[in-house]
Amino acid sequence: MASNFEKSHCFIDNLKARIKKLAFKTQDTTKLFQRGDQVEVASQEWGYIGAYYTATIVSPIGNSLYRVRYKNLVNDDKSDLLVEIVNASEIRPVPPKHETLLVPEDIHMYDIVDVFDNDGWWIGFISGRHEENYKVYFPTTGENVAYPPHLLRFHQEWNKGNWISSN
Repeated sequence: MASNFEKSHCFIDNLKARIKKLAFKTQDTTKLFQRGDQVEVASQEWGYIGAYYTATIVSPIGNSLYRVRYKNLVNDDKSDLLVEIVNASEIRPVPPKHETLLVPEDIHMYDIVDVFDNDGWWIGFISGRHEENYKVYFPTTGENVAYPPHLLRFHQEWNKGNWISSN
């Protein structure tokens, strides 16, 4: 029979694997985006996988590409907001705010959350508490960092036109 320690490690290992799977998942995009739509773009760059960056659709390009302008990322010379062409499988609508706001009573150990840091939303899970802040573990980077609640939201996945809670 497995000890509580072994069960706890197994649970955490499964949670880490689940979050890594979510981080590498392409979006099940059934929505066609229009010019001006607010979206989130999943980064496919190593070191940034698991992060979503807020952007606006500049224009659709064919059936599966979009030109987007990021809200918080700038171009190399820092003279303007970054504009990129991205695949539709990397784009999702912005999650509804009322569904994702966190209040301390609702935050529990191991809840899957997104944290706003480094200009994007990063997926992780609640690993503890430090004073008024919540520690979040990021399986894609191995970091464990404390954040104030206003930088957290419950993670949701966009699936076939619906938002699905990960908790």
